[in-house]
Amino acid sequence: MPEERPGQRPGDRPDDSRIQPIALHQEMQRSYLEYAMSVIVGRALPDVRDGLKPVQRRILYAMHELGLTPDRPYRKCARVVGDVLGKYHPHGDQAVYDALVRLVQTFASRHPLLDGHGNFGSVDDDPPAAMRYTETRLAPIANQALLDEIGDDTVDFAANFDGSQQEPTVLPAQLPFLLLNGCSGIAVGMATSIPPHNLGEIVDALIALVRKPELPDAKLLELVPGPDFPTGGEVLTGSGVRDTYLSGRGSIPMRGVAHFEEVQPGKGRHRRSAVVVTELPYQLSKAGWIEKLAELVNDGKVGGIADIRDESDRDGMRVVVELRRDANPEQVLADLQRRTALQSNFGAILLALVDGQPVQLSLRQLLQRFLEYREHTLIRRTRHALRKCEDRLEVVVGLIRALDDLRRVIDMIQEARDAASARASLQVHLDLSERQADAVLAMPLRRLTALEQDSLRKEAEELGHERTRLRHLLDDRDTLLDTLVAEFRALKKRFATPRRTRLVEGGDELTAQRTAAQRPNTELQRRQALGALAGDARLLIQADGTVKIVAPQTLGRLHLEVAAEAGEHPAPARLNLPVQSEPQVLAFTADGRVALLRWEFAGQQPGLVERFLPDSLEGSRVVQVLALSGGEEAGRAVTSLALLSSDGRCKRLPLELFRELSGRAATVLKLKEGVQLSRVLSCRDGGELVVASSTGRLLRLAVNEANLPLMGRTAQGPVLLRLLPGEAVVGAAGVRGPEGSVLLASRRGWLKRLSVDQLRLCQRGDLGQIGLRFSDRHDQLADLCDAEAPLVAALLSNGRSARLQPADLDSQHTSDGGMNLGLAEREELQALVPLIR
Repeated sequence: MPEERPGQRPGDRPDDSRIQPIALHQEMQRSYLEYAMSVIVGRALPDVRDGLKPVQRRILYAMHELGLTPDRPYRKCARVVGDVLGKYHPHGDQAVYDALVRLVQTFASRHPLLDGHGNFGSVDDDPPAAMRYTETRLAPIANQALLDEIGDDTVDFAANFDGSQQEPTVLPAQLPFLLLNGCSGIAVGMATSIPPHNLGEIVDALIALVRKPELPDAKLLELVPGPDFPTGGEVLTGSGVRDTYLSGRGSIPMRGVAHFEEVQPGKGRHRRSAVVVTELPYQLSKAGWIEKLAELVNDGKVGGIADIRDESDRDGMRVVVELRRDANPEQVLADLQRRTALQSNFGAILLALVDGQPVQLSLRQLLQRFLEYREHTLIRRTRHALRKCEDRLEVVVGLIRALDDLRRVIDMIQEARDAASARASLQVHLDLSERQADAVLAMPLRRLTALEQDSLRKEAEELGHERTRLRHLLDDRDTLLDTLVAEFRALKKRFATPRRTRLVEGGDELTAQRTAAQRPNTELQRRQALGALAGDARLLIQADGTVKIVAPQTLGRLHLEVAAEAGEHPAPARLNLPVQSEPQVLAFTADGRVALLRWEFAGQQPGLVERFLPDSLEGSRVVQVLALSGGEEAGRAVTSLALLSSDGRCKRLPLELFRELSGRAATVLKLKEGVQLSRVLSCRDGGELVVASSTGRLLRLAVNEANLPLMGRTAQGPVLLRLLPGEAVVGAAGVRGPEGSVLLASRRGWLKRLSVDQLRLCQRGDLGQIGLRFSDRHDQLADLCDAEAPLVAALLSNGRSARLQPADLDSQHTSDGGMNLGLAEREELQALVPLIR
């Protein structure tokens, strides 16, 4: 129990000096970085030297320790998984078993490292049997080319997770398995996807780089022309393969293999043509592809197909696509390649760990890194063999020296009091080392025979020659490289197999055809729609949300830019802009999102504004449309936009942020639950802002960093106007300054033009002052807008509207009541719509 401090009451927590305060964001950054590095280095990415992930390396080493060599019986996979979990890899058993299964699957690895017995899955995405049913052992290529030199001090060992075992940090690979079998893995912020290759081609490239390190890229690509997938298929050579091998990233076109046959559907039926697929692209599920093809046929997207049968067996794959009698086989095959995964791309990313760091490598760099590692392991193996040879030679020389003076040796041993005295006597009188003296004392009597003596002298001679050879290997790099090349050739002779994937020219042509056949993107469609519009046409967006492209003559007949008394008029215009200026129009929604309005398509068919917005805004209510361009004044004076929300907050964003919008919707205002975006205002340099509440309160303030600082997209903005209970924000306007004026409107139809200089300049959060006094206590302010607009429309509750020119109204004082529109009984004014042109 901890000791209590003087004055500490029982139950109080003792002072623990080990507790240190730390900022949450710092701890999150540190913890996430550690997690990311653990995934990158310890799980997802392979090492460039042996081409293995840690779990794969531990599986192979555990099987080596269990003695599961190719000449030994199979052992249950559950036993292997148990050893891996208990000794080296304390993670989920299913994760280890999944990695083991992939090392067995002949359709996943070009040269499987494990030999399996049982159900290990299929190309139909059938799952493997449970680990208690399947059996495995090391494949010959893994036993010889990965683990054969593990005991020759070729690699370093490190403690396992609990320090009870030693495990290799890397296996002494004699071949670049990273390229032979490929690899795929997803880490944190990065991924690797390396295709498998042919062993003979890779070995030829290694030998060529050994002989000529400055081998040209063109020659290297001739030696390694493309991947060699275990499932066969075809690879279309071209820029995709070149980019992959030269830069470490590319898209390699691949497709299945198919031919045409005449098949007999059934007895008594006519023979029909059929497309027979015998090989599928790498990592494509056969059952999934057949199911997808059946869906396309049923939906009518692929025609000419009468039946689909899977006739695959142990002899190979055979998917028969039976055709209708009037179908063209070449056309059907072209449809299969174009509309299904029978022709697809392999996205290659040659990413691996180099000295513990993820690096994207080219083909040359991958091969050179492996050659450096192989030369290093060969030197370590030679040094280890030299040490063993010298140690054995030392012992043999001591035995021979003892045999040459055998009588004296026997006398010394007999006269010695104990073994230590005998060892010391031998070392002194025969000039032997301690190891030689121990060997003489341990020498059995059979060594005294003449035959044994001759064999010792012969062994000493052989050991001397071997020591000379090994020293020469270490001293002469050319000889070491010759040995390296000879070992490569021996491995190629034993393990190389013919290429399974055929190489076909035409990858660049295929890419060009696909690009031409693709549907034009939105930007191209927009430019085409814009080009089809008349040069003098006008973009018209009305108050009811209708977007139209109209000719000037048609616009003139609507009289939308002429003042009119309250009545049944067409919906007033919000925007009236020339098409020729190609204005950027933004649409803001109530939930704080914005998107570019694709108004160009209105020339083909007019519609509501929601029709010309991205699909992601479906169901959102558009509260305002705003033109970013279309006049020199806008581009010169307006520098930011202010977003006013219903809770009185206001946030200012730079105009450049909106000019950089893509075709997608973007969130520019984070809103609390129940709060909506009310108004979007253009702010000018040196301008001011006037905000109105439903009670007639007006707040005038300068647009600057103190009142309205520029913010980022995720900010909410400061409180601009503190609202009283039952009060709401009803309008706002960005004005030039004291010389500007605003137009106020109440629900009962009272209008008032008020000069801005009548209002006192406030700070954000102030109460402001009353700008319109109501004659009816049930009346309230409906809207406020900039009176500098050439025309302002008043929208009434029964669908009627009135248009007036603010310049015709006299500027009034804050205490004045204004003029009345003369609304009908129970009619209310709902909003003011200033015309922008």
